[in-house]
This record gives sequence, C-alpha cells and structure tokens, in this order.
Amino acid sequence: MSRRRKTATGAGVVVIATAITAFPSTGQEVIELPAEDRFLEAAFEELYRVGSLHGGDWDTFGRVSAVAFNGSGNLHILDGQAAQVTVVDPQGNLVRQFGRVGEGPGEFSGDGTWAFTVCSDDRIAVYDAGRRTFVLFGPDGEFERMIPLDGPTFVSIPGVQADHAFLSVVSTGDVQYLDWTPLPRPSFRYVMRYGLGGEEAVADTVAAGWKPPGGQMVTFAPVFSVGVLPGGGVAFTDSSAYAIKVTGPDGNLSRVLTRPFHPVPVTGRHKDDHVERLLKETGDGSEASAEFWRARIESMEFHHEIPVVRQLRTSREGTIWVGRRGDEPGTDGPIDLITQEGRYLGSFAAGATGLPSAFGPDGLVAFVEKNELDVPTVVVKRLPAEVR
Repeated sequence: MSRRRKTATGAGVVVIATAITAFPSTGQEVIELPAEDRFLEAAFEELYRVGSLHGGDWDTFGRVSAVAFNGSGNLHILDGQAAQVTVVDPQGNLVRQFGRVGEGPGEFSGDGTWAFTVCSDDRIAVYDAGRRTFVLFGPDGEFERMIPLDGPTFVSIPGVQADHAFLSVVSTGDVQYLDWTPLPRPSFRYVMRYGLGGEEAVADTVAAGWKPPGGQMVTFAPVFSVGVLPGGGVAFTDSSAYAIKVTGPDGNLSRVLTRPFHPVPVTGRHKDDHVERLLKETGDGSEASAEFWRARIESMEFHHEIPVVRQLRTSREGTIWVGRRGDEPGTDGPIDLITQEGRYLGSFAAGATGLPSAFGPDGLVAFVEKNELDVPTVVVKRLPAEVR
C-alpha cells in the first residue's frame, strides 16, 4: 500500500514516498519527527493544592482515582476509597461533594472499580463496573439517572475521557471483558465510545490497536493508552515502538507520528532487577514470605523488549503529551509535546514535570502527587499558551 511519508526537519516538512502496512485508511501519512530533543521550560504557574492538610477536613482523600475539569474550570476529584466526588472552584475552594457506597440512586457499588469524567455539557459520568452502569449526575451534583451498559457479565473500563464532539465518553485504556461463553478472546485492543444520551449506554468501536500475546499479564508489555482529540478523533499508542496513531472521527487511521527511538531488548538483568524490586514491595520481610513471592514472581512472563512509550494523554486543544521511558525499565523519561497534525513542539526533560492527570480550559492542568506516606495531593497549575 503506497502512502505518503512526511519527515519533519526543523521548520520544514519533506514529503517522500514509502510503503507501509497499517489499518486500511485513505490519505494515511507517516510523519517522522526530529530525533533531537528540544527541551522546554516547565515553569508552570501553580494556582492551588488540595489534599491532606492543604484545605481542611474536606480535602483528606483516601485514594484519588481520577480528576477532571468542567467547562468553567472547576476541578472534580473522584476519591476511590470514599466513593465520593469533590468539586473545587478555580481558587481551590470547596464547591460541593456527592456520592457514596450504597444501593440507592446516585450511590455506587462497593468494589471501587470506577471510572469517571466530566462530559461536554458539564454533567458528571461515573462508570460503576460492579453494576455495569454509568451513573449520571447534573452539573450541580444532583443524581439524574442510571445508564446500563449492555454486554458481558463484567466490563472493566480503566478510564474515560469526555468526547466533546459527540456528547459521549471514550475509553482511555484496555477495556477488559469477562463472560462465561467459550468464544475466542478479542485479537485487538479496542478504543470504545459510549453514548450516554439514551436509556442504555451505546457502545461503539472507535479504533483498534495491536494486542500483544499474553496481554496485560506480561511484564514490559506495550501499554494501550488513548487520548481524545477535538473533532472526535483519538490518538493512541499500542506498540513497543514510538508510533503515535491518530484517527479521524470516522475511526480511520489518518497519520502515524514517529520519532527514531527504539525499544530495548529485555535482558536477564532487567528481569532480575524487576523481580528484586517486586520482592521489596511485597511480603512481610520473613524468609518464608520471600520464598513464596520469589517463586510466584519468577514464574511471570516477560515481553521480549521494553517499549519506548509509557503513557499518552491529550489536552483540550489537541496537543498530544507522550511520556517516554527512562534509562531503566519502570522509570519515566522525557515528555514530548506533539500537535495532532504532526508538529513537534518540544520536550520536557526527565523529572521536570509529570504528565497531567487532567486538562481544563484556559491551560488548567491537574497533577496527582503522593508524599512519603502515600497521601495524595492534587496540584492545579496553568500552562503557558505555547504548550497548550
């Protein structure tokens, strides 16, 4: 299949011909971004912090599962331990709190398996996997209705992001299905869109990504990380290589954004270091416990190479934030900023900043941090115009 390839060289873009195989698509391009990092300043203006002792008793969070902004810049924080959503205004003041575990309207099952976001009309959608249902709240936090998701016995959605073009939400990771039928498991990892306008959630496949053998159970397996783009398309990463796939609203692959960074072969040292790290994090320190966990850990399966990309997120303006691996497996490296059209904006050096957990209007971003006692804090900052 003949496609165009664009190679970005400084301010210009050179178009050359190439042959590639990928998802069938008309007008697909491979855009090669520069090999050399151009580092950006991570001097973001900090606006406020909430969590622990920063705001009072109301902002002591057990586990920050997800955060999202509404159109006015109010931050919504889902506490996965308390099953509660906390809303904070742009100055860091408490607006309201709602949600709890229970059987009644607007209450959640107690398994803690939830995903949430703020929709384009400022309604709040919480996916309760225990009940296979989206719980919809109005902009004021008042319960509106339950929207069941038809399908298998159990559907786990790791995260959702508002799709502002379609009044729906899109899965941001690998959706897991559990049923009791002897059907073959999916051979792809799917980006799913869930329409919430009717009595039932309408599931639609947006795009399909490569699924490595063994899936999530394999150590160092490539992540499946998805971000929504303005206009209804998505950007996602699904392989060990640096290949960011961009789709249009119809789900067709329009371009692949690449940088000449390559996965690293997994060695015996990588495996030993990973096992030793897990041993330190598990068990009670006794010899019997160490032997139990060592036998269990050493039987794990490893992918044959360590992926370049660790995570991907997108801003409201459509900027793609790509988190690369560090020098060692499991560590964070630089973060690249790329436009959905394929223009490289620059990179933040390793350790200069983390990936924002949520993007809001006017350059608002939220970061979730933890102290040495694992107590979470949410930090809200404002990005300069050139990196939004």
